Amino acid sequence: MEALNAIAAVGGMPEVAGSQPAAAPAGTFSTWFGQQLDGVNQQLQQAELGMQQLAAGTSGNVHAVMIDLEQAKLALQLLVQVRTHALEAYQEVLRMQV
Repeated sequence: MEALNAIAAVGGMPEVAGSQPAAAPAGTFSTWFGQQLDGVNQQLQQAELGMQQLAAGTSGNVHAVMIDLEQAKLALQLLVQVRTHALEAYQEVLRMQV
C-alpha cells in the first residue's frame, strides 16, 4: 500500500481509495437506533392523535389519518427488522471461531 501511495504522490496514479484512515463515525449504532426509535415513537403518537381527533369528530380527513397510521406502522416494522438483523449479525460474530 505504501508503494502505491508513493506512486500517487509523484502524480503517476490517482489516490488509492481507502489509503487514508477513515474518519471516526459520528455516533454508535445504539445512538442511531435510539434516535430512530424516538422518531418512530413520535410518528406513532402523531397517528394516535389523528385517530383521537377523528373519533372526536374534530378532524374529518380520514385519508390523512390512514396515511399517518400506515407510515408509522411501516417505520416500526422497518426498525424491528433492522434490530433483528443486527442481533443476528452479532450472534453470528459470537459463533465465529478465533
